[in-house]
Amino acid sequence: MTAIAPECTVARYLALRLAELGITHLFGVPGNHLGPFLTTLRAEGDIEWVGTPTEGGAGQAADAYARLHGVGAAAVTYSVGAFNLLGACGGAYVERVPLIAVNASPSYEQWQNYRALGLLTSHMSPRPESNLEVYRQVTVDAQVISNPGLAPGQIDAALTACLTERRPVYLEVMEDLWDEPCAAPEKPVLRRERPFGARSRLMLNDAVHAILTLVEKHPGPDGRPRPIVWAGEEIDRFRLGGQLTDLVEATGVPFCTTVGAKAVVDEDLPRFHGVYNGHASHPDVRWIFKDWATCRIGLGAWSTSKNLGGEQCVGGDWVMAANGGVSVGTSYFPDVQLGHLLPALQDALVKAYGSGGLAADYYAEAHAHHGAPGDRPAGLAHHRASLHVSGTPSRHAERLTYDGVFDRINHFLGHETRQDWTVVSDAAFSLIGSMNLSLPAGGFLSQISWLSIGWSVGAATGVALAPEREHTRPMVFVGDGAFQETCQEISTHTRLGLRSVVFVLDNGHFYGIEQMLVHPSYYAEPGFADPDPYNVLHPWHHDRLAAVFAGEKTPANGVSIEHPSELDALLARLTDPTDPVNAGPLLVRVRLHRHDYPRAMAYKVPKPSATAPWTGRPGGRENTRRDGVPGNPRG
Repeated sequence: MTAIAPECTVARYLALRLAELGITHLFGVPGNHLGPFLTTLRAEGDIEWVGTPTEGGAGQAADAYARLHGVGAAAVTYSVGAFNLLGACGGAYVERVPLIAVNASPSYEQWQNYRALGLLTSHMSPRPESNLEVYRQVTVDAQVISNPGLAPGQIDAALTACLTERRPVYLEVMEDLWDEPCAAPEKPVLRRERPFGARSRLMLNDAVHAILTLVEKHPGPDGRPRPIVWAGEEIDRFRLGGQLTDLVEATGVPFCTTVGAKAVVDEDLPRFHGVYNGHASHPDVRWIFKDWATCRIGLGAWSTSKNLGGEQCVGGDWVMAANGGVSVGTSYFPDVQLGHLLPALQDALVKAYGSGGLAADYYAEAHAHHGAPGDRPAGLAHHRASLHVSGTPSRHAERLTYDGVFDRINHFLGHETRQDWTVVSDAAFSLIGSMNLSLPAGGFLSQISWLSIGWSVGAATGVALAPEREHTRPMVFVGDGAFQETCQEISTHTRLGLRSVVFVLDNGHFYGIEQMLVHPSYYAEPGFADPDPYNVLHPWHHDRLAAVFAGEKTPANGVSIEHPSELDALLARLTDPTDPVNAGPLLVRVRLHRHDYPRAMAYKVPKPSATAPWTGRPGGRENTRRDGVPGNPRG
């Protein structure tokens, strides 16, 4: 722990507390109100300031850093900076990410002048509590520090809440308080666990009994229980990957994960069956989860629209343990903490069914009893291999497709590279395409509920700087529309020499996922239908931005690829440490056909015979060239 001298100021107090939490990097955009704090931070030397082009990018970096490290922080200046950071803080609140938002406000003197004379200075609002009020909506504690004597207590209360609730907190500090003296830190800031007393024990026992009862009431045709575990985001947030591994290894129960909990444990574990994402799941994953298994046990999984992939609800044969309680069918047990439930459930299942008693090679059994040759994989090994192999030819085999890109990347990560990579996936088709990659524990990050497009580019900065992943390279997948939101964060990658690889999936410069959600019939008429005009983007040469950000001592490279052979050649270059493309960030424009989409989204596309007449654009149909540019009638 950092040594604490007797003299202390508000700025030093906060700097020491952040260092005590193990924070090595503070992200943000400077401003005059923040200056005294950053000067102190530099003098202390424990935390490196990472200036980003935008406050939103700072928040995204701090968000990803916190997901890996356990807590992260961003600092901005009042109003103009704080409101730009608000979106990232909102995402962290929804997704249970412990983020500390520091907002440097005008001085106490300026606020007194406003109250007396109505004098507004830079960034001030006629509503003095405007910043505080909005941040109260997306934090578990929000403090305005206007008295240096009270600052230590307020800072400690906020940081304790951040660690305990694993959600963002907000500290607004007036500029002229930074250098004011205050008491030095004393006892360390710690997470305060919820008490586990007799009442909690009784509730836990009742919940476990209800789960066992549900399992027993839903046997398979052979009379044996067939539960499957659906591991979710809270396994990651509460660092319960070890307990999950213990449970599945002790009981033999198979498990899937949500998209948001992908790679929460090593995906090479024998009982892992893939990512369950409702209708968007790989067909084999959906079959085992919905058809073979007779009940589903969600552990830390959130029943969000993205996790359920087009399904609207869970059923009476589901357990959902999240948000501090457990639903078992129609019964609910409040105040059951996930960290207590996992070992208790493990003990109960082993006692009821024996060690490994829930293990079964479901696919081999199904093939023997129900499947015709070729209907199902012959066993789990074949099933696992099939998750990453396209079952049908590409619609445009001579050029890259979404499925072709991710199948090829999966092979590269599993067989060709010796480097450690962390996949950072953006929303939309990028997320759907990347969810079936086979990755080690901690090898995947995504924003699954908030789904702020462009999140991945800023998040990659936090991934690269988190102490837990310092020897890995971020591999980013982002759509062209999402990339236009946050492209300037490549500047941070370049400035810091981060060796990120950012694949911009350019499907002819338009919002493909929005088209899929609003008018999926577009994808049933390749070469004929026009997209909705509001989904069309201005075309960019994304790869050329690398030249904009590169400097004499800060290299960055950009390439454009369109064909499978070009992707193969690029991946081969990534394995060569002497190749110049590995000297800094690499921006890859992946050119895809406008009508292409990940196979997992096929359930949303109507059959051509069922497609209604197109009514998207008045004035006739505009023909589309192969690269998505108007003009060529060949589509």
